[in-house]
Amino acid sequence: MTTHTPDAADQPDALPDFSSLDPRRVIALVEDTLDRPATSMCRSLTSYINRVYEVRMADDSWVIAKFYRPHRWSLDALQDEHDFLCELRDAEVPVIAPLPAADGPDDATLHLHDGLAYALFPKRGGRPLEEPLADQWAELGRLLARVHSVGAQHPPNDRITIGPRDSAADHLEYILRSNVLPSEWRRPYETAARNVLELIEPLFDDREQLRIHGDLHGANLLSRPGEPLFLIDFDDMAVGPPVQDLWMLLPGYSRACRREIDLLLDGYCQMRDFDFPSLRLIEPLRALRFLHFTAWCARQKADGGFTRLAPDWGSGAWWRQEIEDLQNQGGEIESALENP
Repeated sequence: MTTHTPDAADQPDALPDFSSLDPRRVIALVEDTLDRPATSMCRSLTSYINRVYEVRMADDSWVIAKFYRPHRWSLDALQDEHDFLCELRDAEVPVIAPLPAADGPDDATLHLHDGLAYALFPKRGGRPLEEPLADQWAELGRLLARVHSVGAQHPPNDRITIGPRDSAADHLEYILRSNVLPSEWRRPYETAARNVLELIEPLFDDREQLRIHGDLHGANLLSRPGEPLFLIDFDDMAVGPPVQDLWMLLPGYSRACRREIDLLLDGYCQMRDFDFPSLRLIEPLRALRFLHFTAWCARQKADGGFTRLAPDWGSGAWWRQEIEDLQNQGGEIESALENP
């Protein structure tokens, strides 16, 4: 697919933010981009990172307008998300691909306004898949195999790689140099984190790496009676082992989810070969998620979103619990390695 990235020359010198967004501006941008009339109905949707709105069009359809938080991703990285979604759509994988501009080519799905990158999507209803039934586990396996078959076709231009030497090392560095970690907890936290990373580093050697969803949990799967499951929210797509897209769907630790894992892989292997030794990465990937979440919270605070975090986030009690969780997860990983 040809990459369509807005020209950097179109971006203003001033750093963009969300202050220019209000319902009138959002409606005008939707109308101008799609060359279709909208009604005056524009509702803000919950999003911790981006700004997301739903706009009712004159034909009674709905469009989702997603404005990406400035400086979180490069334009190349945002285009990676769009390219992946469009490739999945073309392969008839049930995803919601972004809409192109009315006056541009089909791959012109990433738009700019006052330095803000945004995308428009058709709204699709459904309920989050919270507790899959037995046949839905197999369906999920087949769906993910199809996603990964497309993801394996080529690498992205500018997306993170999930692993102890890549994303986790960056997360830990950010946490340590931010001002959210009190000095008295710095050494214990760093020790606990580095011990876990040292333990799991060899497990990631020679494992398959490809484009994946990256943040796949029940809330990112839409279910409608009599229809296939739909995947949504590829905002955190990454390069990583395919098992990353499986483990977050499990209801507990891998040792307690043998049935769900077997059902998932029964479906997966109908469509694509699976790297079975990578099952050892489930608990290591959970540990990496701890670091990911802590770094995310630190960035939220730095970005003015601290009020959306837990009230005790960043307190001594919080860091004490985080250190204990890392230590306990290290023990879980060691136990899983000793009893595969």
